[in-house]
Amino acid sequence: MTSEVAEFSLPIRVYVEDTDAGGIVFYANYLKFMERARTELMRGLGFDKPALFDGMQFVVHEVGLKYHSPAILDDEIYVTAVLTKASRATFEMTQQVYRGSSIGDRQLLVEGRVKVACIDVHSKRPKGMPKIMFETLKSQIG
Repeated sequence: MTSEVAEFSLPIRVYVEDTDAGGIVFYANYLKFMERARTELMRGLGFDKPALFDGMQFVVHEVGLKYHSPAILDDEIYVTAVLTKASRATFEMTQQVYRGSSIGDRQLLVEGRVKVACIDVHSKRPKGMPKIMFETLKSQIG
């Protein structure tokens, strides 16, 4: 395990469908952008069906967001995902949405924390994720 935290970043273009009548990204759409980044992070770790696996499902258990500045029509934004905690039945990530592709050039737009729970697909009760997945997630935490 290293002390450096691995940050996943996904570029997204803001389209008309993402905005309100004023050309500003509708606040709830940041959750969709964050979902895409989490999904692509999981895909990059080798889990290409991150929402539904054999007998288990991942659901958002808790989310908290802080809005700093709006994204607007045609912006290229970047959505990050950093794993911060993992247990057998949950994992947590911090996520940011920003404008600008390099560290010194970033303008923070939205930041959040998301806790995802693993549940049994039938009973909807907490269920431990497969050992290989848990170990992979743990290995990504700095």
